Amino acid sequence: MKFITFRNPNGEQCGGWLSGDGVVDMQLAGQGKLPFSIRELLVKHETYMPLIHSIEKDAQPNYSIKEIELMAPLPNPCTFRDFVAFETHVKNASATHDSTVAPEWYEVPIFYFSNPNAMRGPGEEVARPKKCVKLDYELEMACIIGKEGKNIQAREAEEYIFGYTILNDWSARDLQAQELKVLLGPAKGKDFATSIGPWIVTKDELLPYKIDDRFDLEMTAKVNGEVWSHGNFKDIYYSFGQMIERASEDVTLYPGDIIGSGTVGFGCILELGTEEYRWLEQGDEIELEITGLGVLKSRIV
Repeated sequence: MKFITFRNPNGEQCGGWLSGDGVVDMQLAGQGKLPFSIRELLVKHETYMPLIHSIEKDAQPNYSIKEIELMAPLPNPCTFRDFVAFETHVKNASATHDSTVAPEWYEVPIFYFSNPNAMRGPGEEVARPKKCVKLDYELEMACIIGKEGKNIQAREAEEYIFGYTILNDWSARDLQAQELKVLLGPAKGKDFATSIGPWIVTKDELLPYKIDDRFDLEMTAKVNGEVWSHGNFKDIYYSFGQMIERASEDVTLYPGDIIGSGTVGFGCILELGTEEYRWLEQGDEIELEITGLGVLKSRIV
């Protein structure tokens, strides 16, 4: 299933799922027995999902997709941890600083916290920070936690994942470069916006693409219709299971937490190089596409 957060024709924020070209409002479909928001669904999804499955086939769409406005599928995550799990990306990024990959990167999956209150949805505009002239996209995938857990083992992590979505970890590279020199970044270079969507795809839908603990998913990024980045999720060094094990070490993960994969190799302008490419500018249209997850579109303002 594909779960969404949307504004209905009256401007009200709702939660629901896609049904063909239609949209089912889960609160209406459940006749009051289902929650209004995706966040509430995640918290008690083990209770709500059996009811959803029982009415899914017969539930009639309340709106067409053209009648509603898609929002970030999880507008208010509990926390947002973004990992750096693709070796090629780390090598390329390190090379831009005339350095090599730190040995510690191969010892444990590394992540940073970003701003859970700055989520942007599909089609939503992203404002370039006023002091930024080196704005970059980052082509990533994210998993959504659906079950509370602490000290989760990688082999057990699958049962804690509710679904997956596309993630664009916007980066103000000039602000980021400044703060990293003090060894406390990235922070300000990241916290102005993160785009996710267009929906949360439940994990069962990705089973046809599963290879052991990874997925064979093509990943592309387009700028103004031109392909700039291309990769595949199966090339990831650390699996989501390994990321979840690291994130939950001595810490409780909660339904509604987001775990980002980090950027696929050559999945950002920093890696591609500004000799052939340029930083993003106002008016640029960016499209991230991942097999099975859809297309996440954004416009820079």
